[in-house]
Amino acid sequence: MLPIVLHHGLLGSGDIAIGPLRLSYFRNIDRAIASRGHPIIVSRVHPTGSIELRARQLKVNIVRGLKQHKLPRDTRVLVIAHSMGGLDARYMIAELGMAERVAGLLSVTTPHRGSPYADWCVQNLGEKLGCGRLLSMMGLDVRAISDLTTASCRQFNRAVKNVVGVQYFSVSAARPWHRVPPWAIHAHKIVADAEGDNDCVVSVKSSTWGTHLGVWPADHFHAINHRLVMEIKQPTGDITPYWMRAIEKVTEHLP
Repeated sequence: MLPIVLHHGLLGSGDIAIGPLRLSYFRNIDRAIASRGHPIIVSRVHPTGSIELRARQLKVNIVRGLKQHKLPRDTRVLVIAHSMGGLDARYMIAELGMAERVAGLLSVTTPHRGSPYADWCVQNLGEKLGCGRLLSMMGLDVRAISDLTTASCRQFNRAVKNVVGVQYFSVSAARPWHRVPPWAIHAHKIVADAEGDNDCVVSVKSSTWGTHLGVWPADHFHAINHRLVMEIKQPTGDITPYWMRAIEKVTEHLP
């Protein structure tokens, strides 16, 4: 059965256990995938580091995970990456010698062309208020924010190309402004004004890459099953079935 790597996005982490309590970034999704028989590798990389740093750590996670599962050295994996994680994975595949270990990449709401909200954060919080300099002085690595701007992603896409032999798939998500968390309405408007339909962080336009598998009716957080808004009309509910259908479509195309 095809091994699957679940790779988190900005501000994320791998599974965290606090006593008997287990906190999962991919809430219930990881269990559903494992129940189908797929060996699972859940990444844990720097939550706010640069794409390059996170990509190098992702590579280590995958190599270590394959050894833990006692899989052959020539085993290829499917990487499923949420948000910024899709950019990490693309960098890892193209620049870190992992093309032979990855059969495919499925990116879920990844800002392949950057996010206008990252632009706003850098301009208003970083440049005007000096938050970036302050955090750097405190020894905190927050290069992820600047890496996610539309300008940075244009440069990224010129430099980091899809690799022949690796198949690329993507899923987008979108919801109207009144169906996202209240604290995300501002971000939703910024992205909507610039690029149209979005999940309150990433637009459909930006998240489309390779073979596009559709647009899920979810916000950026609901896309990983963290439901932060009460759904009354036309509820999406548990997002896990959307994930399983996407994985089925992807695996149909992989050798």
